[in-house]
Amino acid sequence: MILKERLKELRVERGLKQKDVAEALEISVSCYGGYEQGYREPDLKTLIKICKLFETSSDFLLGLSDY
Repeated sequence: MILKERLKELRVERGLKQKDVAEALEISVSCYGGYEQGYREPDLKTLIKICKLFETSSDFLLGLSDY
């Protein structure tokens, strides 16, 4: 549950739309939307892309750390 909340928080903080993030990750908008809604989870390759895009750690995204 933490992943979906942190993804949305990071996206909104940067003023991005789901479409912008999906394009950067080279996935469909519906796929990315599923991450934010919590009914899908990114594979490892996509998780790494998300970390690079938002300049954060996987530990933060997965709720293992608060920074």
